Parts: sequence; C-alpha cells; structure tokens
Amino acid sequence: MKITLNEAAEKLKSVEKILVTAHINPDGDALGSTLAMYQALKQLGKSAQIYIDDVMPANLNFLPHIEEIKRPTENEKFDADLILVIDTAPDRIGKVENLTNAPILNIDHHITNKNFENDIYIDSNAAASCEIIFEICKELGVKITKEIATCLYTGIATDTGFFNYSNTTPKTFRIAAELVENGVEPNYISEQVERRKLEDVKIMSAALQTMEIYFGGKVAGLFIDEEVSKIAENTEGLVDLIRVIDTVDVAFVLKYKDENNIRASLRSKSANVSEIAKKLGGGGHIRAAGCTFNTNFEDAKNILLKTLGEYFA
Repeated sequence: MKITLNEAAEKLKSVEKILVTAHINPDGDALGSTLAMYQALKQLGKSAQIYIDDVMPANLNFLPHIEEIKRPTENEKFDADLILVIDTAPDRIGKVENLTNAPILNIDHHITNKNFENDIYIDSNAAASCEIIFEICKELGVKITKEIATCLYTGIATDTGFFNYSNTTPKTFRIAAELVENGVEPNYISEQVERRKLEDVKIMSAALQTMEIYFGGKVAGLFIDEEVSKIAENTEGLVDLIRVIDTVDVAFVLKYKDENNIRASLRSKSANVSEIAKKLGGGGHIRAAGCTFNTNFEDAKNILLKTLGEYFA
C-alpha cells in the first residue's frame, strides 16, 4: 500500500528493532541510503542492523560504518519489528528475506518498483533514494552529521553521474548544497568513488577487446565472461566507456558472477532501459537499469540481445 513520507517516518518511530537492507549488487545509492538511515535510527535510540546479501564494492569502503554491514548466513535469524527495504523492491534482497518474518516498509525511487503488497513510499521523481532518506531524516528530526551527509551525498552523486545525468534536478542541487554545508567534501568523495586498483585499470583494455556493436551502431556491449571475470574485480564504470560512442544509444555490460548468475548493467542516452530490464526481471531508472539472468553466460547474452532487438525493431 502506498503511504506518505510522514507516514513512513511515523512507522519508523513506532518500532524499536529494525533490519535495514537494500538490493544485491549494491551501488552508491543503496549503500549511502542504508548507512545514512542506520545512523539516523541509532541517533533516535533504535536498535538497527544492516544486512546486504552481497560483497561490498571496494571503491565504497570509505563510507562511514560500512564495516558494520552484515551478510546473512545459512539458517541465520534476526529478531526485528520491521524490515526497512531501501532502493529496491523486496524481491531483490536475496537471502535477507529469510532472516525474519517482520512486516516490510519499502522506500524507493525506482519507477519499476510495483511492490504494493507492503507499505511503500516511492518517489520516482527523486534522483536517488538518498534524496528521500534526506527528507525522512528531516521528518524524524535527525541531525545531519558529517557522516550521514557523506553517505547521502555519495548516493546522490553516484546515481546522477556526479550531476551529469538527466535525473539531476534543482532539488538535487539544493540537497547536495545543504549536505556540503554539513561537512561533505565533494572532492574527497569523487576521488574515493573513482579510485581503481592498477589491475582494474589494466582490465579496461581487456574488457574493451570484447566490445560488440549491434543494430546499426545503436547498441554496444562488453562481455565479462568467466575467464575475464577472474581478473576483473571491479567493473564499475566500464559501461560509460562505450556509452560515449557517438552512434550508441544503449550500452551494456554483461558480467559473469558465478554459474547461473549473470548480471547486466544498461545505460542509455534516450532509450528507456528500465522497460528493457523489467522485461528481463530487473528494473531501475529510465537511463540506468540492470537485471540478473539465472542461466549460463551464452544464453544470457542471447536473451539480452533478443530483447534489445525487439526494442529497436
């Protein structure tokens, strides 16, 4: 059921033990929003714990309290009054869903989130879930510390391509400005997010060798198969290397994670890639989306290209 921002804040006030989570394959917005909300709940005297069913991206290890995030283990249980699912629908939280039977509060900004079985506050006009968490912190009377501001700014900056993407609004800049006033150092955050190991820079060359162009130059793809993935720890930003090609509208990276777990990241200049991802069981933004294939790499590639072909037919 859709609820208001104020109602979401009141639900958080009414409970004591809160399990906070976000989607698998977490990005800057997922981590920034959960970590900021975790700190806000702690400030209010709540008992809170973040669980995310994945490894943390190395370039986001600078985020305050990231070391406190737990990954669920087999048969683990967590005593909670509420599950707070941020930046995704509850069907993308992996094994976290098995930790407790507590009711769910869902906070998101993705237009593809159709989870109305649980209480949900969704604002598809928000550039990032961190924008919504900023507003909830205000509703809750939480002091925006430098650490909370750093988490929120990181989520907003990464989801807007450091304010380059079309989802950037005047409101985005106003929130970012207030976060800077609360101690955020934009240069430090950009340096941390963009830092790469030497091996990761070297892999860019190998990844670019896999590039293929489709549909009259409208689509470009990179293929990080099992062999390449062994040396490609961090593939963040690879899709942007091919998105800049003048004829390309949609760029994607298909990445092997493990057997029957292949992930695709899509970016576009004008196409609605959230529609494409949704057809494949994923979701996201109009210009940035993703999905996971529970099949082998070659089948995932064929399915993705077939769906893209139908879109550009």
